[in-house]
Amino acid sequence: MRNLPRRALICGSAAFDTLMIFDGRFREHILPEQIHILNVSFLVPELRREFGGCAGNIAYNLRLLGDPAVPMAAVGRDFGPYREWMERIGLPLEHVRVVDSELTAQAFITTDRDDNQITAFHPGAMQHAHLNRVAEARDVAIGIVAPDGRQGMIEHAEQFAALGIPFIFDPGQGLPMFDAADLDRFIEQARWVAVNDYEWQLLQQKTGWTVRDLTKRVEALIVTRGHKGSVIHTRDRQFDIPCARAGAVVDPTGCGDAYRAGLLHGLMHGLDHETTGRIAAVMGALKIESRGTQNHRATPEQLEQRLAESFGEAAASRAGLSARH
Repeated sequence: MRNLPRRALICGSAAFDTLMIFDGRFREHILPEQIHILNVSFLVPELRREFGGCAGNIAYNLRLLGDPAVPMAAVGRDFGPYREWMERIGLPLEHVRVVDSELTAQAFITTDRDDNQITAFHPGAMQHAHLNRVAEARDVAIGIVAPDGRQGMIEHAEQFAALGIPFIFDPGQGLPMFDAADLDRFIEQARWVAVNDYEWQLLQQKTGWTVRDLTKRVEALIVTRGHKGSVIHTRDRQFDIPCARAGAVVDPTGCGDAYRAGLLHGLMHGLDHETTGRIAAVMGALKIESRGTQNHRATPEQLEQRLAESFGEAAASRAGLSARH
């Protein structure tokens, strides 16, 4: 029997995203002095329903990079259309568990003219994520614990650590669920931590840690900063990663997941931090050009060309995307 390639296990949510575009600015409608009696309504003439969730999004982007990615998620009885999509694009379903008593997780995301977002999220079947076990997945080289059910995130991190599988801790919008003791345990188990700039501020408030405190415990802390690019902190130095060129800024939803797929790709292939960050930046730029989180397309060769356009031929050569696929 042929050996399967070593794969990335993506623990997180699979969700339906209802995306709404507000052609105004939240700050013009939310008055700070009236926040205690907040009652606002936004007219959203544009609305779409997309396939999303961190596990689905990250796995989708890893497939674009040519890597074998396995989503691990709990979904509900309404999962049928999403299942058909995953089958069509070649994402494996072996660790997507259907919980018939629940609906699939649902995100309702409103984005304003400044790309600020307000999100409401119904977890649904995601609350049963702990029913999935990391040990059930085979040929796993690397993992990520992305936003999911609270117990699922805790147990999956423990299981990765027990099996000696290196993983990224990506708390995302799940960060408020955890206190300082929880975060201490996650970071003790993880090899890398990835957050956006807001989440990094919140993590610091909860733990009192500095960059130096955190990088004593993990190989790298990655902080994404939207249009300002990203920063990769290690024990010895800081790598400032600029944004890659985007043809248009259409929809920021899912850019963080696309970026994390780039991180996983670089880590899986033993690339240096700077090259890894630049691949991640290209994935974010590719995503922001399309509406929805899984509608962008590119081959590894096209992604390598985008690396060259943003960061030069030498950076593209070090990435070696086309050579590997």
